[in-house]
This record gives sequence, C-alpha cells and structure tokens, in this order.
Amino acid sequence: MPHPRLHELTLKLKSDNSSDRLLALVALRNLPTSEAFPLIKPMLFDDCLPVRTMAIRSLTSHPSAEAVSLLVQLLDDSNYEIRAGAAGALGYVGDDNTVQALSRIFWEDTEWLVRFSAAVSLGNLQDLRAYAVLLHALEHTEVIVQQAAIAALGEIKAFDALDTLLCFVQSEDWMVRQCLANALGNLPSPKSLSALKYLAKDDNPQVSSAATLALKHINEP
Repeated sequence: MPHPRLHELTLKLKSDNSSDRLLALVALRNLPTSEAFPLIKPMLFDDCLPVRTMAIRSLTSHPSAEAVSLLVQLLDDSNYEIRAGAAGALGYVGDDNTVQALSRIFWEDTEWLVRFSAAVSLGNLQDLRAYAVLLHALEHTEVIVQQAAIAALGEIKAFDALDTLLCFVQSEDWMVRQCLANALGNLPSPKSLSALKYLAKDDNPQVSSAATLALKHINEP
C-alpha cells in the first residue's frame, strides 16, 4: 500500500510555488526509497536552485547505486553550489567507489566551497586512497579547506601525514588548532600525545577542551 502522503507530496512537487516543492522534498525523506526516489530524481534538475539543493540533500536519506550515479553526474554541473552539494552528499551516501570522483573534483574545481565539500566527504569515506589529495589540501589558501583536510586526514588514519599535521600546532587560527586536536585523537603515537598535551594548555578553551578529550580517547582502554 502506498504511503498515505504520497499523492499529496506528488501534487506539491508539481506546484508552481517553490516553497511547496521544498516542503515536499523534506517530507520525502521519511518515505520508503521505492516511493521517494522517483519523485526526488526530477527535482535534481528543477529551475529553482534551493529546490535542486534540497533534492540533493534528500538523496542522502535514500542511498542507492542510481543516487550515487546522479550525484557523481552533478559534480560537473555548471553551478558551483550544486557541485558542492553533490560532493558533500557523496560523503553521506557512503560509497567508497566515489573516492576517485571526489578526488578528481578536488583537483579540477576552482571553487573553494566545492573543494571543501570534497575534502569533508573524503574524510567521511575513511579511505586511504584520498591521502594524496588531502595532503595537498593542507596547502590551500582558504583556511576552511585546510581545516577540512586536517579533520579528514585524521578520519582516514593517515599516520604518514603526522609530521605535516604537527606543523599546524602553532597556527594562528584557533579553529585550525581545534581541528588538529580532534584529528590527533585518531592518530595515537608519542608525537601526537606530546602535541595534544601542549594543545591541552592552549589559551583558547575550545582548543584545550578538544585536546583534553582527544587525550582521553587515546588513553581509554
């Protein structure tokens, strides 16, 4: 039996009012994939940018091979916000076959937001094949991309990057130091322990708190 709201949501997706379409897409996250996905798919190419963005987000609630294929396709969209949204969504879909596509878009795209989203997703996938890309991302001029790369290198357990990561201990940006503390918690070693003890005394309370929690995480049996 179809979901009770299926007909209602189908009509809302055909509305000329973009707000109706947005609300319908949000509601589709709670429907079975077999019913929701066919309705979400055409909205990925809607005339309204917020609707397209919401459709991308809705796909993360209904992961499938076709959803992954569509998101990879959108990595080449003309709109950088769509490319960034697709890159971010791929990290939530969790298909490690997308590491190559995300790495490619990081190397090729010129928009920092797209690169940021790709770096975050590469971390979410926790695949060491992303190592070279993420190491390069540490050199990006946008600090937020550096933060994403630091976090992602911790997520993929990139012990080989430890010496490079430790260069950020003295970063002037407290958020970079906080990201570093979190990352080092995933990379237990004498060097990371020493750095975390140093960061635990940081003047910024969020940095010191992150370092203290990372130390606790490492020291837990």
